[in-house]
Amino acid sequence: MTCRPVTLILFGALAGAGWAAPEDAPTAPVVPAKSVVSPQYRIGAGDVLQVIVWKEQDATVPGVVVRADGRIALPFVKEINVLGLTPAQAEGAITDRLKPFINDPDVTVIVREVHSKRIYMVGAVKHEGVIDLKYPMTVLQALSEAGGLTDFAKRKKIYVLRNQINGQQVKLYFNYDEVIHGQNMAQNIQVAPDDTVVVP
Repeated sequence: MTCRPVTLILFGALAGAGWAAPEDAPTAPVVPAKSVVSPQYRIGAGDVLQVIVWKEQDATVPGVVVRADGRIALPFVKEINVLGLTPAQAEGAITDRLKPFINDPDVTVIVREVHSKRIYMVGAVKHEGVIDLKYPMTVLQALSEAGGLTDFAKRKKIYVLRNQINGQQVKLYFNYDEVIHGQNMAQNIQVAPDDTVVVP
């Protein structure tokens, strides 16, 4: 004699008594994306942010673009300026604006995509093109991000082209061989947005 029919009948009775998963179960919480920047990063126009308000789905935004005026649109607070703020500073600003609407809001701001700060790699590097400045980066680190130098690179004649406020460009020279041997380290400057690193 088998017990399978009894088991099926019992299961059906339990399901009919409300043991099935309710249709109005709460939706899964938004999973935070991994931040692509350092904590010191300053938010800029074009960057994509994820704003999470703990246990407040209506106030959470999975992705919002920072407009040219530095503002983002959020539920409850409407608009808020985040231009030039670090993620932690943006969290504080949004928290203050949410307090009239949410009791003790717990806000997390994550930079999902960087589009506001870029440099350009040209010449004898393994990967020419655009590099997003996700963290404070030196010339040597920029070369590493570009995959390193090719075999034909003129290692002692690398330079950074930088735009000045007056519209002119200056050349900042970089001797790769000196720097990797710990010599004349002052030339391993921090690159700035819109710099072009040229490797002849």
